[in-house]
Amino acid sequence: MTPPHAKTWSQRGRTPVVRVRGRSRRRVSIAALTCYKPGHRSRLIYRPRRDDGRRDGRKSFSWRDYRDLLIAAHQQLGGPIVLVWDNLNVHKAADLREWAAAQDWLTIHYLPPYAPDLNPVEGIWSLLRRGWLSNVAFSTPEHLVQRIRRGLRHIQYRSHLIDGCLAETGLLIRPA
Repeated sequence: MTPPHAKTWSQRGRTPVVRVRGRSRRRVSIAALTCYKPGHRSRLIYRPRRDDGRRDGRKSFSWRDYRDLLIAAHQQLGGPIVLVWDNLNVHKAADLREWAAAQDWLTIHYLPPYAPDLNPVEGIWSLLRRGWLSNVAFSTPEHLVQRIRRGLRHIQYRSHLIDGCLAETGLLIRPA
């Protein structure tokens, strides 16, 4: 009796090749907030932004986009927000600081200059990259955005994953 013959989609001795269009220079940016409140489920609020080359020329989030995200988070959470941000230059923009100072429901603290290990959102990106975005050849920018949304939605509905991202930082939530 002979063993079964293994079949692959490429000839023996030839490396399989997947052709992908590489002419797209479009960019997808995502802003996300991990939200924690003792006694409540952890939440993930995010907004993707695609640079399709036809907008205002900006490829990433502006301070207005972050302002709109914070307003949406405030409406969803229904209470004051204590925001801990990394030192991205847009987070420290003068217009955003001025707007934030006028909001009585918003308090902003900044992480040390380079401390990605203290940022729970970095854990979210790691989960996304290792899970829903790994081993996929994206055929179009829309396909990429679809996979990103699917992965973030999956994380969003599983608060234990969001809690794990906070636990990995070693930070604790203590109500004042």
